[in-house]
Amino acid sequence: MKKILFGSLLLLSILSQAQVDFRSTEFGLVAGGTYSRVRNAHNPSGPRFSVLGGVTAQVPIGIAEQFYIQAEALYFGAGEGGDREYEKAKGMEHAVYANNYLSVPINFKAYFSEAESEFFGLIGPRFNFLISQKVKNYPAGRDYYDPNIINPEYPNINGKANSFNLGIGAGVGFSYKRQLEIALKYDIGLSNAYPNLVEAWTMDPNTQKKKSEQVLSLGLTYFFK
Repeated sequence: MKKILFGSLLLLSILSQAQVDFRSTEFGLVAGGTYSRVRNAHNPSGPRFSVLGGVTAQVPIGIAEQFYIQAEALYFGAGEGGDREYEKAKGMEHAVYANNYLSVPINFKAYFSEAESEFFGLIGPRFNFLISQKVKNYPAGRDYYDPNIINPEYPNINGKANSFNLGIGAGVGFSYKRQLEIALKYDIGLSNAYPNLVEAWTMDPNTQKKKSEQVLSLGLTYFFK
């Protein structure tokens, strides 16, 4: 993780020294969907489908219209759900562990050429600030999954999501005339999504590991010209 963080900071440092033309900043709107999971957290676990939406701005680097710094401010739904097949077999309601963020990804963006309509790549860090957390229908006897319940027997164990989550992501997309773009991106969490969720009394070693939130997103962007 330290290497990834160092690499991200080094990339941003290099970009900060590049020829960035803020006068040519382009603004736009973003909307799309997310597919997310969390490693080593809830059991049983499955994906959560949610949405993203917000604003974006991209600043060109150099005189060629090929390289950009792109930043966004998004509502970003993540977290996970229960395993639907397991829940159905057990007659359980579908569990939801929803984490909703104000998300600020900052990406280095490179079009494959200077053509008007072209593919592009993205890579960079994502900074997630928790807006709300909603937990429902968790398995019976696992009150510690609920951030609003304190179990007197295990007062230091709870399912409260981390208020800040750092991630790193990469993706690919296609731009139509540099105005309408679609991008598929994968983000992996570097922070512990649930720092106090440790089932110390179980024999499952995964409960002792960091809970990494991972999100696959598909976004549609429209730039104002």
